[in-house]
Amino acid sequence: MVEFIRPFIHYGLHFIFPIAIAYVFFKDKWKKAYLMMLATMLIDLDHLLATPLFDPMRCSVGFHPLHSSWAIGFYAILFFVKKYRIIAIGLLFHILTDVIDCFLMLHQ
Repeated sequence: MVEFIRPFIHYGLHFIFPIAIAYVFFKDKWKKAYLMMLATMLIDLDHLLATPLFDPMRCSVGFHPLHSSWAIGFYAILFFVKKYRIIAIGLLFHILTDVIDCFLMLHQ
């Protein structure tokens, strides 16, 4: 059952849940906030460095450079810089989504 719902949870968290985050926390500029959070999906470009390019049973967190602990630490620091807060939230939520996906992968 988990293998069936895993993609829906993963991609739902990546694309749909940020709308709620944007609307709740950035109500006056939620559309801009949502688009900025979607733009943080560009951190997945580091998947292009992997061989094979896509492995549904590989945990991104800790494997890809932009999903490393160093990168995550940088995203956390960005959160405290008001100018970059929306981007930091998008990046950190992206990582959280990938952590949830890793957890679901282990329970297939």
